[in-house]
This record gives sequence, structure tokens and C-alpha cells, in this order.
Amino acid sequence: MGMESDTVFDAAFKSDDSVVKNGLCVVCKGSRNLCGKSRCPLMAKFYSDQRSLPQIDSKDIAGCSPPSVFVGRFGYPKVDIGPLLPQEFGDTSLLDLPERWVGRSQSAIVDMRFRLVRGKHRIDATDFKKAGRIVDNVQELALTEKPVDVETVFASKPKGRVVLDDAVQPFGPSGRMETLTVGNGRFERSLEKSFYDIDMRATDAVVASYRSGTRVTEIEKAFSVGTMGVDKKRRFVPTRWSITAVDDIISKELVSKVKHMETIDKYRVYFWNQLDNRWAIVMMPCSWRFEMMEAWYPQSSWNISDSHIDFEVDSEEYDGRTTYAVMGGSYYAARLAIAERLEKERRCAGVIVMREIHPGYNIPLGVWNIRENCRAALLYDPIESDTLEGLWPHIDAYMDINHDEWKKRSELIKEWKVQRRLDEYY
Repeated sequence: MGMESDTVFDAAFKSDDSVVKNGLCVVCKGSRNLCGKSRCPLMAKFYSDQRSLPQIDSKDIAGCSPPSVFVGRFGYPKVDIGPLLPQEFGDTSLLDLPERWVGRSQSAIVDMRFRLVRGKHRIDATDFKKAGRIVDNVQELALTEKPVDVETVFASKPKGRVVLDDAVQPFGPSGRMETLTVGNGRFERSLEKSFYDIDMRATDAVVASYRSGTRVTEIEKAFSVGTMGVDKKRRFVPTRWSITAVDDIISKELVSKVKHMETIDKYRVYFWNQLDNRWAIVMMPCSWRFEMMEAWYPQSSWNISDSHIDFEVDSEEYDGRTTYAVMGGSYYAARLAIAERLEKERRCAGVIVMREIHPGYNIPLGVWNIRENCRAALLYDPIESDTLEGLWPHIDAYMDINHDEWKKRSELIKEWKVQRRLDEYY
């Protein structure tokens, strides 16, 4: 399988070197078909390198779901929905709890997620109430607080490749379900409240659940299965979209508070290294603005080049964004973690997140990686300086890329220099 997929991979790019030179893979991340090919060649390579999947010997699968659900996006609004469950019982919560994955290796996370089997049932995401009991079971599972017993009967033995996606955590083989049975479990309190409140807007439900202490990943699941929003407007949302939507909604709420707070007193930089990703998070004593810069090294997950680093940059100023970030979910996940930290401190700042993705990060694990590792970085004391220039020697000592490379790509630094000069003039 590996040799065959590598051949597909090589042939796909041999005819169009511009895909590599223009860094389209970093922008597309296997989801937008920017190279014009019907099948992402990088995905073919990911799958050729994957380790063996668990063998499924029966059409009847039972186990404790973490709990976890998945809503597909292909063919929307006609999509596949269903549970994710391992063939084991007991406390399986860790299998779908990214908030507890920081510090674990890439292989440990992948091995853990490959144990999850996906059940599939086709529905109309915009008219799901006609789809029957399986929809009810999937919604109940998404709202449940702790692992719950699930039994599925498949039309045939689950099989197939794992799912690898830039936004979504990996998982294992899948199959089309004939029946789904979910055991009794207690609903998470705030999610249950929004489920029964059919007059509450979805954005208000997301914020209310977050403010009550519900984990972001739990809110994402509830949001994806049509349990939030005004009754007639409820619909299933593909998991990939729901992750970014929830990160965006929560971070906007936080930023709306942070931007009116007093600014920090000094320039700061926070450092972090995990999963062969290096982070430098710079905070400046000024009004709210945010920028994220990513540098994808050769042979990291979305850079197939042998020689050059691909950069992505997205930013916003005080009034926020009016367009979707080019880098996708990574931007909103990082913004949530940053705004969360500033609100807790009751301070405002201009923030630049610099992320180096090195070759050891060679398969996509999902945007939880960005949110949770930014959160982890901000738990530690920063290095402080009276000037921005005073931070660069520390950044150069930690990051591989020289600060001049970051500075020339940063729109916020360019704008900040102009603003500083105006302040000094007046």
C-alpha cells in the first residue's frame, strides 16, 4: 500500500511544480482542492504512512463512547452522522478529550484515536427531525457528560482508512449503521439547558455554556448535532465547521471584553515547544490587535518541499475581521487561547503568535493542537522588556527563524511602527 500511494503522490505533483513553489498545500490543507486534483496527493501520502488499523471482526460493535460523535461535510446538506466508539468498556474519556492531550506524543495521540470506530447514517442536516431514532441517539450522546455504553449494528464489518484532517482529531475505520443503541447517561448541565431552550440563539448558547465552565470540545459536539439555537433554525453542522465556529464565537465574546481593558505594562514573550511545534507569543502594551504567523518546514505535514519554508500570515486590528482567515481554524483556536488569558488577567494587548512547524509534525492532528498548546504556553511566566526590540534576542535564541524574517512578514509590526511614530509626534 505504501509504495502504491507514494507513486500516486509523486505523479500528482510531478506535473505541476507550481503547487509546491506557491505553497498551495499550506493554504489548502487537503480541503479546498486548490491544486485542481480530485484527490489530495498529500492525503494519499499520509494514508500510505499510517500504521495498521485495528481489525474489526464483527458487524456488531459495543463499547464505551468517550462520548464522541462525528458529522461529515461531503455532500452537505446530505451528510453522514454517527458515534465514535472503541471496542472497550470503562473510562474512555481520554480518547476524545484534547484538553488533556498536551504533553503526549504524536504517535500516542494517533494510536489512541485509531481505536475509535465511526458509525455512519445519512441524513439531511437541514431537516434532520424526520430522520428517526438514530438522530435522537446521536444528539443524546453529544450532550452526555461521561462515557456511556453504545452498541451499533453495521451493514458490514467496519473498515477503511483513518480520517486525517487539519481541523479534526484523527479516528479509525468506519461503516454504515443499521441500528444504534445508547445507554443512559447524564447530560452536561449547561448543554442540557440550551437543548431545551428553543428560543435561545446558538451564539448565546455557546457563550453561556463556555461561561458556565463547559469544555470547548464539549460545546463543539453539542453545536454540531443541532442542539443549540432557535428551534426552526437548528441543523446539524459538519464537525470541521463546528470546531471553527465555536472557537470564533467564544473568542469574539472574549475580545469584546478585553479590548476595553487597561493595557499590559511591558512587552512580553511566552515560549513553548510541543509535537515538534515551536511557539513564541509576543504581547505588546497597546490596544487589541492580533496576528498569527505560521512557518511550515520542509516535510512537515502540509509542506512537501525539500528545501523551502512556507509561511502563512493572518491578522486583525481593533475592529476585528470581516473575512474568513486564510489559515483556517488555527487562527481562531489561537485567538481564543490568547483572549482567554488576557480576560483572566483583565488586561488588553496587541498579540503576535509565531509558530514553527518542524518535520516531526508530519500528519495533521486537528486545531485542538493550536488552542491547547497556546493555553499551555500562557501558563508560564513570560520574558519581559521595556521595548519590542528587547525581546528579539530571546526569540532568536529559541526559534530557528531569525526575527528579521518574522518582522518583514508581520503586518502588525509594520502598523505598530507607524502608530508609535505618531504617538511620539503628538
